Amino acid sequence: MVDKEVKEVKEVKKVMIKKMFVLAACLMAAGQMGAQQLTGRDVIQKVKDRPDGDTRYGELELTLIKKNGNTRQRKVTSWAMDEGKDTKKMMFFTYPGDVKGTGFLTWDYDQIGKEDAKWLYMPAMKKTRRISGSSSKTDYFMGTDFTYDDMGQRHVDEDTHKLLREETKNGHKCWVVESVPVDKHEIYSRKVSWIRQDCLIADHVEYYDKLDKLHRVLSTHDIKKIQGFWTILKMEMKNVQTEHCTVIEVKNTQYDLKIDKTLFTVAKLEKGL
Repeated sequence: MVDKEVKEVKEVKKVMIKKMFVLAACLMAAGQMGAQQLTGRDVIQKVKDRPDGDTRYGELELTLIKKNGNTRQRKVTSWAMDEGKDTKKMMFFTYPGDVKGTGFLTWDYDQIGKEDAKWLYMPAMKKTRRISGSSSKTDYFMGTDFTYDDMGQRHVDEDTHKLLREETKNGHKCWVVESVPVDKHEIYSRKVSWIRQDCLIADHVEYYDKLDKLHRVLSTHDIKKIQGFWTILKMEMKNVQTEHCTVIEVKNTQYDLKIDKTLFTVAKLEKGL
């Protein structure tokens, strides 16, 4: 009788172990299916939706490096405020003297087809220039390797996105996404981004020109949490064709501080700090 009970217990254990293996296999399959269902657009949307506070402030130090190694320094003070899904930004150059007081105002609209508004104020000329859509996509911002368009936020559907693969880069697990502009007037034909899965920030971005040759490379460094928000403290944009490079270091970053809405107006842009 005892032997029979022991045998039954063993059979029950075998069945339970088998069920556990089946359950584990199902969970693994579900996880793999979920990963397969993730699209390039999903990844870019995750990046766009990454929390960064309702307002932001930072002090930027820019180093412009020529091919021969000569450098120029710039210092910029920057503010940003979200209004619903739209974002307004104001930047003023504070150093050196020849660009001090230069201001850049952007209104980024989260509406496909609605052109973002951008203004550049030049104090030496006492003139405000409205940056047009075509110019913002091809002209470089104040001698840097960033275009005016790079200084704003793109709508997710301004590009078509394809998830190429997952791989580890610089010690971080990344999604690799190829993005192709819908508007053929862009300065690049496509870009490939390595999006870190832990913080939803691009670790590395490659921009290709109209001939599909590598044009510029963006790399980010010193990504840390400040006030609970992931923050890039250093980035580098290099034009591999001209060998010119721009390094940006971010200081004194603050989130969710009180900012007057009237800061983000053309009148304030022309009045200065």
